[in-house]
Amino acid sequence: MAELKLKEIRRQLREMSDEDLRKEIAANRAALYDMRRQNALHQLKDTAAIRKARRQIARALTILRERELAREREGKK
Repeated sequence: MAELKLKEIRRQLREMSDEDLRKEIAANRAALYDMRRQNALHQLKDTAAIRKARRQIARALTILRERELAREREGKK
């Protein structure tokens, strides 16, 4: 996901299915690994990208957890 407004990013993540969110998380984790490796080798120009990737992963994980808790609440009723 390119440089979008935070509201737009959140909307896009919420529209994704659970499987798409898991794929997004995996892709971001792979990108984060590459960025960390590049940073260690002093090849990374935009070090803020590491922080952005971590936050993107956290957003997706939060949405997955919210859905999981909602399913648990529905199951108990």
